[in-house]
Amino acid sequence: MLMRTCGLVLASVYVLFTAVVANAQPVALPEGLTPYGAEQKGNAAGTIPAWDGGMAANNAPPPKQLENPFRDEKPLFVITAANKSQHLDQLTVGQVALLERYPDSYRIPVYPSHRTAAAPQWVYDNIARNHQHAKLVNAGNGIEQAYGGVAFPVPVDQDGQVNALKIIWNHLTRWRGIHIKADLSEAPVHANGSYSLVTASHEAYFVYYDRDKTADSLDNKLSYFLAFIKQPSRLAGGGLLVHETIDRIKEPRAAWVYNSGTRRVRRAPSVEYDMPVPSADNLITADEVDMFNGALDRYNWSFVGKQEIYIPYNNFDLSNATKDDKALLHKGHINPDLTRYELHRVWVVEGTVKEGVRHLYTKRRFYIDEDSWSIVQADQYDARGKLWRVSLSYLVNYYHVPVTWSAASANYDLESGRYFAGYLDSANGIGIQFGDDSPGDGYFSPQSLRRMGR
Repeated sequence: MLMRTCGLVLASVYVLFTAVVANAQPVALPEGLTPYGAEQKGNAAGTIPAWDGGMAANNAPPPKQLENPFRDEKPLFVITAANKSQHLDQLTVGQVALLERYPDSYRIPVYPSHRTAAAPQWVYDNIARNHQHAKLVNAGNGIEQAYGGVAFPVPVDQDGQVNALKIIWNHLTRWRGIHIKADLSEAPVHANGSYSLVTASHEAYFVYYDRDKTADSLDNKLSYFLAFIKQPSRLAGGGLLVHETIDRIKEPRAAWVYNSGTRRVRRAPSVEYDMPVPSADNLITADEVDMFNGALDRYNWSFVGKQEIYIPYNNFDLSNATKDDKALLHKGHINPDLTRYELHRVWVVEGTVKEGVRHLYTKRRFYIDEDSWSIVQADQYDARGKLWRVSLSYLVNYYHVPVTWSAASANYDLESGRYFAGYLDSANGIGIQFGDDSPGDGYFSPQSLRRMGR
């Protein structure tokens, strides 16, 4: 059952707290919250534990694989199409739809809950500063005076009302590292179970988290992204460069593509909003990558409430299995035996397309994990108001950093029976390499894209 009272409690704490520290130096968040802005306490039933610092191994060398600290645990129970009615209060509409779409094979194994999410102390310090100074600008399409941490750890306005835009901005500004490299695969899986993998080298620089920058020196830059296709051979060598801005209305996203045949770089057309993604066989839109990204201006956003639901969490086994695509990618859906669900609190936010504006999805409901601010599930509706696609992000804690991010993602098309699987590790170990270095703006330039192409 949705718990609006939680939002009201946070709102009252916020008003009292900001009145005291409006001109103070950065301090901890209001009492009762984690450094990331989640409720520190567990739930009354004891099925969600208190947050005790999460799982972190600071200064530890990167492990070869993410060892599962909960490998000896067994599911508490497994939700199927046959028993789903017993668990409806903790399921999303999309989860129920998947159970009904694949009654003989889709299931949700539920394990004990562990609040493992954590971040470095310097990120927590930045979040405390953001809490005092960050603000929405340009009708909520941009933010100012935010840097190096979620922008709005207590996402309420001065009047005490929870602001849905601030929750979405927390997803967009959540901690994912500074400079990452990864060889990852993705695959559109057809209704008959057939698929072809596309593997690419990925590199991202989260400018917003560059420790040498400040809120004033970001120059409206959020992140840079670079990718080169490695397989299949017919596509190998093609490249993509994206410059992600903070305020997308003030300055749109910029993108360039490299053609290995002509060895030329050209400016890409707008990679925005509901533009279908060709490499995903048009099963996702441009703003559906990483569950949601980009400009927020085509939707009216509303806060629905907080809810306790079963979400994909601590998917260590799945993370280590993503390089075995045959074991992972089953007909209709990802192999449920490799997945792990836990009961966690989520913020529930809904976007409804504005009058006179078009988007492939007329309504989107997002479920945002309170401990990591990651959109972990999304239910997305078509022009008829019918549930069309369901997206899941299978979270895992890269505890050697530490950072909580997706071990894999799946975007399910309920009508066609197809789905798109992404973020599949194609390495023999941890696919994502996290670095503290700042490669600089010049490294992610169109000129560099041309030099790095082959």
